[in-house]
Amino acid sequence: MKKLLFIFVAGIAVSATSCKKFLDINENPNLAVEVTPELVMPQAIVYTANTLNGFNNYGSQTGLYQANAGGYGGFGEFITYNYTTANTGIWGSSYDNLKDYQYVLTSTEGLEASSNFNAVARIMKAFHFQLLVDAFNSIPYTTALNGVEDLTPQYDDPKVIYKDLADELDKAIATINAATGVPGVAEMGASDPIFKGNMTLWKKFATTLKLRIILRAGSQVTFTNTTFPEGFLTTDVLINPGPDLSTTPGYTRDNGRQNPQWNQWAFSYTGATGNRAWMPSTFIFGFYDGHKLLDEVRGEATYYQFPNTGTNRLGYEDNDVESSPAGSFWYVSDARDGLSAGNAPGVLKGPNAGYPVMLAAESYFLQAEAQLKGLVAGDAETSFNAGMLASFNYILRVGASVADVPAAAAGVAQYKEDNDASYLVNYEMATTDAQRLEAIITQKFIANNFIRGEEGYNEYRRTKYPVVNPGGDGNETFASLVSESPRADKLPTRILYPISEGTTNGENVPTGISPFTSLIFWAQ
Repeated sequence: MKKLLFIFVAGIAVSATSCKKFLDINENPNLAVEVTPELVMPQAIVYTANTLNGFNNYGSQTGLYQANAGGYGGFGEFITYNYTTANTGIWGSSYDNLKDYQYVLTSTEGLEASSNFNAVARIMKAFHFQLLVDAFNSIPYTTALNGVEDLTPQYDDPKVIYKDLADELDKAIATINAATGVPGVAEMGASDPIFKGNMTLWKKFATTLKLRIILRAGSQVTFTNTTFPEGFLTTDVLINPGPDLSTTPGYTRDNGRQNPQWNQWAFSYTGATGNRAWMPSTFIFGFYDGHKLLDEVRGEATYYQFPNTGTNRLGYEDNDVESSPAGSFWYVSDARDGLSAGNAPGVLKGPNAGYPVMLAAESYFLQAEAQLKGLVAGDAETSFNAGMLASFNYILRVGASVADVPAAAAGVAQYKEDNDASYLVNYEMATTDAQRLEAIITQKFIANNFIRGEEGYNEYRRTKYPVVNPGGDGNETFASLVSESPRADKLPTRILYPISEGTTNGENVPTGISPFTSLIFWAQ
């Protein structure tokens, strides 16, 4: 098969193919002097989906969920892991996004009527900063968003940042509580492309995010407050403006208005096929086809022509690697012309589907781990089973639907029966806390498959689950076949700071960072 040179814009670089900012306060072509928070907030949230698409690619393309497809060459550092400073677009995208949330915070600080906008901006700011710490460790934080007042911001200790993020989430929750029922406090409504102004759900999102921060930090950070009185998410956090929101267009098949993951990996609004240079990894596929676990229900809803889906081990580039079909292996429908495509289950559900920020499944698995460790009350097995059900519900939903799927419960029952000897599925069979944690993280890993790829990568680095065999084949390890990592698991530990930091903030950017030896503070 003829090899084609593929210039990567996906991977670690963030994709900008869809859902661009409809209003960018940092580069306003109309030179407006002032923009209201009501206008900035929905644009910032919608742009978050585009930023997250880059993070998903970054995590997935370490080999966890994706591998190089046949017919393409020039993968370079993406398969050797010898990362350079040239492919870290998630840095710039994140800080651009953060400037918008900071604008909302600054514009609403001390204004009781704008309390809800202030709180949501604070939550989303904490969300984005955790993403950055988890990718880069020490980052500009305290003075990062001061604009021209500080063009060379200091890099802060990631442990200090983590503690402050938890405090900021508590502050956001307190702000919402103080504003509840107060006359004159503006409702977010059309300015909220996630929860449509439901502040109870925003509090639960903040609480769940705080739990993730505390669990990930482990004993490395002493937090101010480790209570969770507002409860946790039981629904998926999805960005989708929806056609009822007048301030931002809903996701639909149109130029710049499609779900960004669909636009990159399935089809453009004209029906042109998306990125075909990547395919499912053999490692993740083994959790569906019986090599490690058997999961026919989610397998058929996730992968095209399952169980005969093409897969590869990252780094294998011989001519017998299968090429990706139009619409990719992650679009399960036989409607492959791009114009009639959409409204499918799985990961690529359609151009109008909401973009996942955090799955309800992740919330339940976080609760299960916290219950296992005695951090919150409740039964870990119950939360574990709820997490699996939530994952089946998400994968089996079609298009933009958010309704529970009746077949999900039956799918979980079949899954348990088909894997009746595995504690990774049947939690009650685990006999040690190590096995219980392995089951929780492994199921979270599966639930985040090509949805929140960076979370799978983060949790592997934190816990070393799911278990890999560095000397095994593609079913036993997701490490690249041509990895240059000297680590025992042959995997990278992180990506590098972008070259722009070295040239514009060289006095502050950490030096001596290696993709093979420099650890995120919570990692093994």
